[in-house]
Amino acid sequence: MQLFKRYIALLLIFIAIGLLWNTVFVYPLKIFVVFMHEVSHGLAAVVTGGRIVELQINPQQGGLALTAGGSRFWTLTAGYLGSLMWGGLILLAAARTQWDKAISVLIGIGMLIIGIGFGRELFTLLFCIGFGVGLSAMGMFLPEAANDWVLRTIGVTSCLYAILDIKSDVLDRAHLRSDARMLAEITFLSTEMWGIIWIVVAVVLTFWFLYLAGKSTKETRP
Repeated sequence: MQLFKRYIALLLIFIAIGLLWNTVFVYPLKIFVVFMHEVSHGLAAVVTGGRIVELQINPQQGGLALTAGGSRFWTLTAGYLGSLMWGGLILLAAARTQWDKAISVLIGIGMLIIGIGFGRELFTLLFCIGFGVGLSAMGMFLPEAANDWVLRTIGVTSCLYAILDIKSDVLDRAHLRSDARMLAEITFLSTEMWGIIWIVVAVVLTFWFLYLAGKSTKETRP
């Protein structure tokens, strides 16, 4: 019965996000996912021997990661799947640990460091500071239960947005210079094939994350 209730709770979060998708309530979460998308590009460049020059996000839910060096293949691949993985890890951490308050503070501080260090444009800097301070304050002053629900919502939104973002950018040809289009230029697979591969991986990983999160036996403290 408890297992059923946990899955129902995740389903309710999923439905609520879907119903509020084009409202101001979900907008900051979408921008946060774009931020994680660009950070994932940057981290992939660093891990493969390159460096981050600048990270940008804009009010239209777009972004740009300027990097130097590193593997172009892994840097391009890391965007969509990186934001999905970050969202899944946040969801699992909230569902399966008692560290919700610490996780909120850690993410908030990370955003502040990255925003100040690599955000050159005003919107990027202001969003990172605002969202980062908000998450840090939530972790320090709100109870674990509140942090738990917010982190789960962020995690579910990240997974859902990654799937829709791939569909929009690749399969609907919304952006001529999407990650998949640039990846197609350096591989033997087409833009559409990369989109299909990423969609399949994203859907499978999303259901896997939701399954693992629902199995959690954690009891949140007030």
